[in-house]
Amino acid sequence: MSSAFQPQIILLREGTDTSQGKAQIISNINACQAVAETVRTTLGPRGMDKLVFDGQKTTISNDGATIMRLLDIVHPAAKTLVDISMAQ
Repeated sequence: MSSAFQPQIILLREGTDTSQGKAQIISNINACQAVAETVRTTLGPRGMDKLVFDGQKTTISNDGATIMRLLDIVHPAAKTLVDISMAQ
């Protein structure tokens, strides 16, 4: 019975934001929609090429996996979405 009242131990990196609630859900949705919008125009028979410049190298591609790999995504939910897409 005493184990039910033990505090939770959460390990996070220094400086990690621990936001919760509706604002965080909206932030997650917006980040994932931004990633989806980036790749959406490359799909289909009228798919367009994307030009990605990373400061040193320029890449032109209409391959969603290549574009995802070249993007430097920091948001955790969007990063998870990219990792899932790369696993397929």
